[in-house]
This record gives sequence, structure tokens and C-alpha cells, in this order.
Amino acid sequence: MPVNTLSLPARFTLSPRRATPDDLRAVLALLAETARWLHSLGVRQWPAEGFPAGRIEPLIATGAMYVLDDDVNGGLTATMALDGHADPEFWRPADRPEDALYVHKLAVGRFHSGEGLGEALLDWAALRAGILGRPWLRLDCAKDNTRLQAYYRDAGFRHVRTVDLPHRASGALFERRSSSVPSPRGAAGPLIERPFKHARSHRGSLVTTNITRS
Repeated sequence: MPVNTLSLPARFTLSPRRATPDDLRAVLALLAETARWLHSLGVRQWPAEGFPAGRIEPLIATGAMYVLDDDVNGGLTATMALDGHADPEFWRPADRPEDALYVHKLAVGRFHSGEGLGEALLDWAALRAGILGRPWLRLDCAKDNTRLQAYYRDAGFRHVRTVDLPHRASGALFERRSSSVPSPRGAAGPLIERPFKHARSHRGSLVTTNITRS
């Protein structure tokens, strides 16, 4: 089994856990907060008030929704869906959709913006894809959001193509190798899953984060 450890600036130890039905309300609130922020920037990829429960409940039920707990302030710090679902309107059979995991609904609370959690979650997802034998990590984002597209490029993704469908705000397709961790956060070590913790007393150093095959 591949062995990978992920580390990030020491304010946090990153250990995503699968969301449970009890997390639904907090996940919806975090997604709504992010959606309102995106709309304030003119980005219309998500519904203005977030997603209805009916869109998120299946992701929780199938184990695709992950969350980070905020053990200092309570609630959730971030959320992300990660699964093998390739949007058929975007990904072609020639792309070998089964060769990838796909990131959906990545959201970091605005209180924690700028702390590198989004990038760390993407690194974690890439490592998880590799552990599960998927060579690619993929996502789609808004066609006209050049700022977000640059963010994903900086996180090690390459632009595959843009699918311009009139009924979809999204359509810019990106992928990165599952084994690619383009930052000093990448290292090798054991795989242990533990609760997400803040490590406020050692800002500026590195702490490790671990993921499991389950």
C-alpha cells in the first residue's frame, strides 16, 4: 500500500473525516457562506444561497463528503466532496473517467481564508487518489473565473480544456497527477487518521497530516 504523509503550516493538523448526517446543517451553512462570497465577486458557479439539502445528503450518505472540524471555535473549518463521479457533460470516454477522483464543492470558511487549507485539502485529495490507484485528481470550475483557474494552476493542476455549455457556469476542466504534491508539505510516513486539531502554539513550523485507505 502506498504510504504518504501530508504536512502544512503548523496552525493546523489536517485530518479530514467523512461527514455524517449530523454535519448536514453545518456543511450547508459553510457552502452557503462560500456561495455568497463567490457571488459577491461576480462568480455564478454555485447557487447564490448555496445548495439544497437534497444535493448534499447523498454525498454524505455515500461517504463522499469530507469535513474539517474547528476544535478551537467549534463548527466546521472546511468541506469537500471527493468521489469517482465524472460529470458526463464535461469528461469524455477518451479521458478515461475511471482513472481519476473528482473534487466537488470545496469550501473553506472565510474566517480561515488565506491559511492554506484549500491547497492542503487538494494535496490530501491527490494523495488519496494515488492510494486508491487513480492516477489523476480532477475538477471543474467556472469558465470565466480566471482568478480561480490561476489558483488551481498554482496548486499543480493543468488546464485540460474548457467546455462551453450555455446552461452551465462551470466548464473549465483541470487535472493533476495523483502523485504530485507541489509543495514542501509532501513527505513520507505512516497512515493514521485522527481528529482535526489546531496547533496554534507552533505557528511557522510544520506538522504532519495523515490519510488512510478506507
